[in-house]
Formats: sequence, structure tokens, C-alpha cells
Amino acid sequence: MPAAKRGESGFTLLELMVALGIAVILLATAPFAVVRAYETMEYRSTVKEVLAGLKSARLDAMRKGRSVAFMVDMEQRRFGVESRLDHAFPEQLDVRLVLADIEIQGSSGGIRFYPDGSSTGGAVELIRPSGSGVRVDVDWLLGRLSQTVLDER
Repeated sequence: MPAAKRGESGFTLLELMVALGIAVILLATAPFAVVRAYETMEYRSTVKEVLAGLKSARLDAMRKGRSVAFMVDMEQRRFGVESRLDHAFPEQLDVRLVLADIEIQGSSGGIRFYPDGSSTGGAVELIRPSGSGVRVDVDWLLGRLSQTVLDER
């Protein structure tokens, strides 16, 4: 019997060590990628919820014929329409508000929409830990919403 047959398949020790090294690197970086993806998903979801809440408050005011406020409680980090603060801001987001003085009540405040579609005006800024984010402006005259992307500072 010959000592070594030609054409035998298999892996050398060096090939196995390289493959294991690559696997270790992938496993070490995967948790960071998953966390970043989750934070991005949470951020985008929050922006959509804020926009939906503002639109809902405006439509409710026009439909019901009375003023309706989109409220934010900065202490509890919650927001929603009227007293239904059923959404929360993620901890990693920095939230900044620009509101009319008459709409500020302690640690909470809001943007009020009127039956004619107008509002008290204001803005909600959602800023990520990287410094990027979005600013949602509410026009006081027409109650229209506009988004501005905030660059990293």
C-alpha cells in the first residue's frame, strides 16, 4: 500500500485555521451590526409614528370641528394625540421641541391643530446618537408638515 494517495481530498491545518479565524471575526462583529440595525429600525419607526400622530391630530380637528393637540411628555418620553400618549421615544434618541408658549404645561407640551387646518405651529426634532436625525416642522398657517434631514454635527 502506498504511503499517500494522490487526489485525496481534505483540508490542511492552515486552511482550517484561516476558516476559523474568519468565522471568529464574523461572530465578533455580528452583534454590533444587529444592534445598529435594531436602532435604525426603532428610529425610523419613531419618525413614522410622530408623523402619523401629527397628521391624525390635524385630521381629527378638521373632522370633529374642535381643536386637537399632538402632545409630548418630555419627562416620561411619551407622545400621542390628546391624552392618549401611547407611543414612547427610544432611550437613545434625543428629542427637542419648538412649541408655542401657550401649549407648554410643565414637562409636557404640544402642537394644537384647529378645525380650519391651521395650528399653533412648532417642530419636533429626533436626533440619533451619531448627531444625524430629522426635524418635523408644522406650519402655523396651514398646518402642513415638512421634514428636514439634520446632518451630523
